[in-house]
Amino acid sequence: MSSDRLRCERGRVEVPDVSGLRERKKERTRQTLSEVAIALFLEKGFDAVSVAEVAAAAEVSKPTLFRYFPAKEDLVLHRFADHEDEPARVVAAAREAGVPPLTALRDHVLAGLERCDPVTGLNDAPQVLAFLRLLHGTPSLVARMQAFQARSEGVLAAALEGALEGTPEGTSEGMPEGTDAEVPLRARLAAAQIVVVLRVLADENIRRITAGEPVDAVLPGAVEATREAFRGLAEGLPY
Repeated sequence: MSSDRLRCERGRVEVPDVSGLRERKKERTRQTLSEVAIALFLEKGFDAVSVAEVAAAAEVSKPTLFRYFPAKEDLVLHRFADHEDEPARVVAAAREAGVPPLTALRDHVLAGLERCDPVTGLNDAPQVLAFLRLLHGTPSLVARMQAFQARSEGVLAAALEGALEGTPEGTSEGMPEGTDAEVPLRARLAAAQIVVVLRVLADENIRRITAGEPVDAVLPGAVEATREAFRGLAEGLPY
């Protein structure tokens, strides 16, 4: 039997984690499909490219593509998949460190600005600007983003309530998937305000960058706007 399949260590036979390998393979496939699709969308326009065309370019069948991405829009929004619960993860980590949620979120955004994270809107790389034009210029993608933000609000609300009450909901693992009504209104209102603030801050950076302002010129104002926005949140929220 091949040594690639089994590893022997001091008489003990170890079998590789097949499920982990399978998941990594699936993620690579998912990433490839998204990249192929986005390249086509940028070249021809989102509405001008069919799902069948994406599948053919990626050399998979349509049913296979739909197993990975139930909707055409998801091929684009896959780039945001890791960011959907990012604010909630920041709050959960802050709770473990004894840091107030709003302080942690503010510092997280400021760090993103310093490294020109595309999520902050402060990035003038041509490929990033092209992607943002695709995203914000396609009505169906804008609508899908709203659903993305709603889910982000939900997990953030649970994390905020967990941080306030010291309950397990504040942990980064096993975020609750129940109905919004299961999370107190105060947390849902706070999460909605925070998500809107994050979106508006990013949109302002995108607006200035796409208008031709260099990143170095936008950064100081973006930092001050972030600090001011979170000062306002801190004055009205118990987090």
